[in-house]
Order: sequence, then C-alpha cells, then structure tokens
Amino acid sequence: MDASERGLRDRLVEVGVELVAREGVQALTLREIARRAGVSHGAPRRHFPTHLELLSAIARRGFTDLAAHTTATAGDGTADPREQVEALARVYLDFALTNRGMYELMFRHDLLESGHLGLRDTSLPLFGRLVELVGRIRPDVDARLVAGALWANLHGIAQLWGWGSLQLATGADDFVPLLRSALDAHLGDGA
Repeated sequence: MDASERGLRDRLVEVGVELVAREGVQALTLREIARRAGVSHGAPRRHFPTHLELLSAIARRGFTDLAAHTTATAGDGTADPREQVEALARVYLDFALTNRGMYELMFRHDLLESGHLGLRDTSLPLFGRLVELVGRIRPDVDARLVAGALWANLHGIAQLWGWGSLQLATGADDFVPLLRSALDAHLGDGA
C-alpha cells in the first residue's frame, strides 16, 4: 500500500471518528463517511471490503485512545492497587460518558466477534490489568470473575448514567459515589 492509499485509509478512519463523536454510531454509513472524506461512495471498499471492517478500524481508534488515557493515569504502578483500580475505573467512566458514540461502537458484539483488525485483542489488555489488580486486592477469589463483574458494573454505570437513569433513581449528580459503591461491592470496603 503506497502513501496515498494509506493516507486515504487513515482519512476514512479519521472522518469516521469525527462523525461518531458528533452524530453517533447511526451516522457511520459508508456513503456518509465517503462523502465527508471527499471521495466516491465506492472508495472506502478499496480499503475496507466490508462495513464491519471500517467500523472495526474506527472502534480500534477508540480502544487506542482509552488505553492512552488509562496509561496516562496509571502512574508508575507503585500506588495502592485499590487506588489504581479506582483511577482506571474513573478514566473508563469519564471516557464512556464523554465519548458516548465511540464507547457504544467499541463494545458492539458484532465488531468484537468479527475478528477484524484484532479488535478483541485491542480490548483485552485493559481487562488484563484490571484482573491483575483485583488479584492483588482479593487473592481469595477468582480475579477474572471479580474483575468481569466489576467491569460489567462499570459498563452498567456508564450506560445508565449516560441515559440519565441513575441520576433519576438515586438523586446523585456525580457518578463517583456510585463508583465507590461498586468498588466496595466487588473489592471489599475501602474505608
């Protein structure tokens, strides 16, 4: 692939990233991405034979951005493991709530299962880090299961908070107390 072809491929992904940020997942059609990239509606197919492949490339950018945010907050790894889990969880929730369209795209089952661009492999390192930290906090449990339950809880907080449901149900105006309750439920009382 020469530089101009790689440039168009990157441009299509970038347009998709911008489009999902502004208008949400429903706007990510091949035709709309091509139009905004200034190319024919058939041009994306030369780089992405299927729509799922283009969506996977866009979602991969989301996982890359999330990984960069979590790495930036991870520090040198000398902090208390619970503090590290809380920092990772805050970054995860902040990312989910400020990048709602991308977050939705990243966790679409059809993209993760399709195997395009190793998307599942891109999503697993953060989970692996969570498992490692949970294992240090709770050596008495299967860390993968507890980390999975915590991740599901965080995902639920992100979705329900984004919809406004948790604010209505709990009267909370900040997700941090909910986050701390989730951490206490899965990791034990952190007080």
